Amino acid sequence: MRQLTLNDLAEKLQLDFHTYPLEAKEVTGGYVGDLLSDVMAHARDGQVWLTIQVHENIVAVALLTNVAGVIITGGRKPLPETVKRAREEGVVILSSKLPTFTLGGKIYRLLEERNALVHG
Repeated sequence: MRQLTLNDLAEKLQLDFHTYPLEAKEVTGGYVGDLLSDVMAHARDGQVWLTIQVHENIVAVALLTNVAGVIITGGRKPLPETVKRAREEGVVILSSKLPTFTLGGKIYRLLEERNALVHG
């Protein structure tokens, strides 16, 4: 089985792209957090970051942590200046109508299914 990508997540979970990946970025896990200093300290390369933050600072944090992408939850959308900066920096931003808890559970399930097929 191939890797799980941001495009796969978007398709399976009906996520909206606000900026697009230049390549098929693999999703290795997830991190949920709205406190930027906590995300900087704990989010890891390849994870998707779920947050309710919509401002421009999420782009800098995404670059610093090298997450696969940022998913803004709860029906929120990124601010126009956030989208502009993300495009300039190559950061993928998506959004979902789902609450953070629900979306995180669905992503976890998809990753577990993929791992079971790969290692099972």
